[in-house]
Amino acid sequence: MNRITHFDLYADDPERAARFYQNVFSWRTEKWTGGMDYWLITTGPDNEPGINGGLGKRRDLADRTTNTVDVASLEDVEARILAAGGRVLEPRRNIPGVGWFALCTDTEGNRFGLMQADAGAK
Repeated sequence: MNRITHFDLYADDPERAARFYQNVFSWRTEKWTGGMDYWLITTGPDNEPGINGGLGKRRDLADRTTNTVDVASLEDVEARILAAGGRVLEPRRNIPGVGWFALCTDTEGNRFGLMQADAGAK
């Protein structure tokens, strides 16, 4: 637990960026059908080291590569982040069928996500 399990990339033109990563690294990309304008990225076989990620439309210039850490309890980790001097930028929100997500920063302004898995999240 508490390992980086996912990354997000952002692009002005996600379809163009998906083609780029397919052509350069042979990553598999497919449009997600979960209700967001989002592409899933598979970087390699599940039996090899590495993580998979996703690609979304850039909403503002602050959007940049974001690593997501798997946690057992968003509330507990958010409290520890605040106590250690970090910030919660976007509070808990659901990703249907996946879990609960929050966007945070460390004391230096580095962004990262938190994911509490919950297949029942609606």
